[in-house]
Amino acid sequence: MTAKTIIDTYHRTVVNKFQVYNSLFLNLPFDQVNQVGVLLPLLVHDCQQAYQQAKSPQVIIEAFMDSHLGDLSESERVAVLFKFIQYIERQIVLFDAIEEAGFDQNHAADGSGSVPFLAQKTGFMGRMDALREQLSEYHARIVLTAHPTQFYPGPVLGIITELSQAIQNNNTDDIEMLLRQLGKTPLYSKDKPTPYDEAMSLTWYLENVFYETIQDINQRLAQHVYGDEVLPNNSFVELGFWPGGDRDGNPNVTADITLKVAKRLRSSILKCYFRHIRNLKKRLTFKQVESQVSAIEKQLYMGAYTDPEDYDYTAVQLVADLEAIVSNLKEKHQGLFVDQVQVMIQQVHTFGFYFAALDIRQDSRVLSSVLEQVTSDKEAEAVMYDTLDSIRAIEKIQKANGPQGAHRYIISNCQKAEDVKTVMSLLFYAGLEAPFAIDVVPLFETIDDLAAAPQVMKQLYQDADYREHVAQRQNQQTIMLGFSDGTKDGGYIAANWAILRAKENLSEVANQYGIELVFFDGRGGPPARGGGETHQFYASLSPKIQNHATQLTIQGQTISANFGRSETAQYNLEQLLSAGVSNALKTDPSEGENTEYVAWNDVAYDILGQLADISLGYYQAFKDHPKFVPYLEQVSTLKYYGQTNISSRPTKRNDDGGGLNFEDLRAIPFVGAWSQLKQNVLGYYGVGTALKTLIDQGRLTDLQKLYQDSGFFKTLMDNCMMSLAKSYMPLTAYLKEHQEFGDFWCLINEEFERSEQALLAVAQEDKLLANQHLRAASIEIREQIVLPLLTIQQYALQRIEQLKTADEHDALIPVYENMVTRSLYGNINASRNAV
Repeated sequence: MTAKTIIDTYHRTVVNKFQVYNSLFLNLPFDQVNQVGVLLPLLVHDCQQAYQQAKSPQVIIEAFMDSHLGDLSESERVAVLFKFIQYIERQIVLFDAIEEAGFDQNHAADGSGSVPFLAQKTGFMGRMDALREQLSEYHARIVLTAHPTQFYPGPVLGIITELSQAIQNNNTDDIEMLLRQLGKTPLYSKDKPTPYDEAMSLTWYLENVFYETIQDINQRLAQHVYGDEVLPNNSFVELGFWPGGDRDGNPNVTADITLKVAKRLRSSILKCYFRHIRNLKKRLTFKQVESQVSAIEKQLYMGAYTDPEDYDYTAVQLVADLEAIVSNLKEKHQGLFVDQVQVMIQQVHTFGFYFAALDIRQDSRVLSSVLEQVTSDKEAEAVMYDTLDSIRAIEKIQKANGPQGAHRYIISNCQKAEDVKTVMSLLFYAGLEAPFAIDVVPLFETIDDLAAAPQVMKQLYQDADYREHVAQRQNQQTIMLGFSDGTKDGGYIAANWAILRAKENLSEVANQYGIELVFFDGRGGPPARGGGETHQFYASLSPKIQNHATQLTIQGQTISANFGRSETAQYNLEQLLSAGVSNALKTDPSEGENTEYVAWNDVAYDILGQLADISLGYYQAFKDHPKFVPYLEQVSTLKYYGQTNISSRPTKRNDDGGGLNFEDLRAIPFVGAWSQLKQNVLGYYGVGTALKTLIDQGRLTDLQKLYQDSGFFKTLMDNCMMSLAKSYMPLTAYLKEHQEFGDFWCLINEEFERSEQALLAVAQEDKLLANQHLRAASIEIREQIVLPLLTIQQYALQRIEQLKTADEHDALIPVYENMVTRSLYGNINASRNAV
């Protein structure tokens, strides 16, 4: 498909439809006061024109209000600005729905990265047997987290789904009705959610999207890869779950909540199985078989809906009962409908009685403190009892939901071997009996911790007790690596390079001790947190890295954007699975030419290493700048995140009410604050300087060749371009005249321009994302929609500073602060990595 065809299709299916339905939306009679729907397009136009003339947000908003709202008081004008925010928030929802409606027309379900494409490509290479062997053990696991980067409540997600369907069907009546409903429906909750609320919001995706979608993927694997063969007992795509188990920095997560969430996960999967067996019952009406189906139906109903205290039916028994039906059908009924029963058997192999594996996570510093309390006369704190109870909860969950229901204890901020051994000791003090049926998972996050990780693991493998534990876990060790905190600590290139090198070195150490590694990546939504285009990363891993699974966290708007509907979920899950399997199938360079492996040569390592070193030094100097923290504290929206009531956890670790401490800042509000400023520094700061340094050394040709040959480097640079494309420096250009922060803003702007120029030179393009047509078009429209919203936010921040500087404890200060908070929602929802 040519670039012109791609762009034309996107404009026809998305852009043109948005223009039509947006016009309809703006003219609906939500609020006749001051004709807000009519005035909003005028504000959009004024913003676009005024920023080209280097005007500030305050000048833009005040000039607009003087022109159109001249007779109103400041309080009345503020009320109109709030109405603008309400409209813009809903424009974003409308655009999301239209983009989802056009997904199938803009993406080939059987194209590159899909299961059929993988099978066809592998067959052409004559390696189908190798693919089947790889798939017998390989899996892709996405772990759903409750991190607060998505604000749409359940009713709004329902409207988006229905609106997308109506748009697909060109049903104008339903579209107008749903737009009216959208105009009256709150887009956020006034009440702070509990950890259990967060878990329940995500179980909707499990029941309504993932169950059917993963079944469809399994069937596509059966059809295109295995043919007449029965699928292996492997969960090709599996799910993980953090809400209710992730207590790192969230004092509201307790052992009781963990057990409650696990119980809900079990009832959710049993409901899916119950519906599944009810559908099978319509076909399995034969003598004897009917009674077998009814017996299963009764057991599943009891577990899903009646909640018996002594429910002892298990996934193993369910599989055995289904296998008995298969045998009966083969022996007495010519195998009729055997294939349909085997589909359900595969579902049970995938989901067990747990649906999604519930991970437990806690900070190493907390765990060390707990162990000290347990082993001394020191007065015990509540966290000690909860930590031990949470470990006991794992054992209870395994008995109720199966061994995979909860089998990982993740150690955040893991820095030394003793941190892992601390958890091993706590398993003992909690009363669990060895061998422990739990994987202890160290999470390495900072640049220094990533560099130290191989030595940490070597010490553990040399420890007799821990080595015996790993042997009991089939000689498999899961290691988690944090993109978010790595980038926050060392900048974009240094973090990515540190993680890749850590994986290589950890693999080398594991090979020495005969251990199979599974790497679990803590990725966020934006590129600065490891998001963006992730598929290509997994398809282009270094050959030195062990690759037995693809595991990563999925959070916030990434869940709804990439997995909110069956079509998008299937596409993205197949892309992840295919990318990992394709990489694992690559031959050694000595066995023949392999473009991606050849790209991992000495020149590539030299370039990437130099870029990482240069960018790390430049980023750390930026982070250590005396105005860095004050700038975030006084100029950005960082402090307003805690007022949004979007998460059950505080916005920073050690939330003791003290001042802003960089180390305690969570990555989400930290990255989000830069995003709200449209500066996105974590996605590019240091990149421009590093690239320009090598270009000035005469290495532009080497960089260009690496961009063409290496999927890893190309994805790294393309995601950096995405961060730049989502930035808009004119929004905050007024700060260059700021008495305190003017020089600091100029520092950021210089690196922005340096990065853009260098990236374009390396990619040999004349504009950002020139080879990513859909993404570039989507970002362009989204940025146009939110421009007035960003302008209103900056205007509010300017007014707050002026009122406080004048020492006017005006009643308008909290009103403007509320305006800043309200504007956060739409800006973040609009910034998702769509298409």
